[in-house]
Amino acid sequence: MSESGGKEFEISRLFEVGAGPEQVWDAVTSGTGGWLWPMKYEPKQGGAGPYNTVLTVWDPPRRLGVRSRDPAALPPFQTLNQLDYRIEPRNGGSRARVRYVHSGVFTDNWDELYEGVAKHTDFYMHTLRQYVTYFVGRPVAFTTVNGPVGSVTREALTVVARALCLPDDATEGARVRAQGPFGRTLDVVLDYRNAYFIGLRTDDAFYRIFGRGPWGAPLGISIHDFTPGADARRNQNAWSDWLASVFP
Repeated sequence: MSESGGKEFEISRLFEVGAGPEQVWDAVTSGTGGWLWPMKYEPKQGGAGPYNTVLTVWDPPRRLGVRSRDPAALPPFQTLNQLDYRIEPRNGGSRARVRYVHSGVFTDNWDELYEGVAKHTDFYMHTLRQYVTYFVGRPVAFTTVNGPVGSVTREALTVVARALCLPDDATEGARVRAQGPFGRTLDVVLDYRNAYFIGLRTDDAFYRIFGRGPWGAPLGISIHDFTPGADARRNQNAWSDWLASVFP
């Protein structure tokens, strides 16, 4: 089935987390700044969601459905976007199983767009699992920054990894020392690493690094800072200046 000459896509992920359904529900509805970016939902079926979306399902803490057909809110290559979270209790409610489905219609460059969305989905769902494990419910200062034009390359992620002084052979789960803005040394767990993304976790923050050069976009860094009194603007300025120094 197609819409407006486009082609449908569906990306589905199924996983368990060591948190109860209520905690997962809070994470995907009110705590999104802790693992994705801040969003607000009108808490009812038919309510308004971010980016001119409509809530097709609001059934706490079991299911959330979000849908958009608004051309003004969707990118030019898409005519339909839908998200669906289904949350089921496990182990008497101490754990939860999550089924996430992202679907819609792409009107152009289907293979490239599908690959990009699928790879981003894996990184986002990983960060959701990390969030409910380590930081769920904690106030967060969120910021995201993009690198300059010079970071629109396939090598940008490698350049940033070396600027952070991450060992080339460090693999997921390794504890390493990274060099961030202000000459600050960060004791981090390398919680995610592949050819497209790097995830770093400290005791008080996530650093999510997006190597989007393969899709023609600049490298990006999102900071989810759970430090009491954290300043999102200060983080934004610091990491923006740092990226500008890495890609002069």
